[in-house]
Amino acid sequence: MTVSAQALELLRHHEGVRLRPYQCPALLWTIGVGHVIDPEHLRIKYNERRYLPIPEGWDRKITMEEANAILSQDLEHFARGVERLCGRGLTGNRLDALVSFSFNLGLGNLQRSTVRIKHNRGDYLGAADAFLLWTKAAGRELLGLVRRRRDERAVYLGAC
Repeated sequence: MTVSAQALELLRHHEGVRLRPYQCPALLWTIGVGHVIDPEHLRIKYNERRYLPIPEGWDRKITMEEANAILSQDLEHFARGVERLCGRGLTGNRLDALVSFSFNLGLGNLQRSTVRIKHNRGDYLGAADAFLLWTKAAGRELLGLVRRRRDERAVYLGAC
C-alpha cells in the first residue's frame, strides 16, 4: 500500500516545510517536512538535546525537490513499518492516519500504543479514539498536537 496525496497534505500541514535546519519541539534537528537529520539524536535524553550542535553537513538550505525526495523516502519507511505492525484491517485511510501518527511519534511509540493494540484487535472506533490520547509533549498538552490527532482520527475513520 502507498500513502495517498491526502496524507501528504496532512503531513505538510502539520509538520510544515522548512528548507533550513531547525529544532522541532522535541529539540531534534529537523529539515524539510519533519525529517530528523540525525536519528542518533533520538537516543540522547530530552533535557540534553538543546546543547547539540547542528549535525555536520546539514548547515545549508535544501531545495524543495530535495525536501520532497527526503519526504518520499521517509514515507516509504513509515508505510512499511505501519504495514508490519498493523497489517490486519489496514485500509488506505487507516494507513494514511497511522503513517502520520508514526511519522510524528516514531514506529516504537506506534508499536507500544493503544492505537495499534485496538486496531489489531479489530476495534477500529477504539483505535480512532486512542489517537486523542497522544496530545502531550514534555508533559504539556499542545494545541497543535490536539488538532493533528483530531485530523488523524478523522482520516482513520474515513471522515475526510
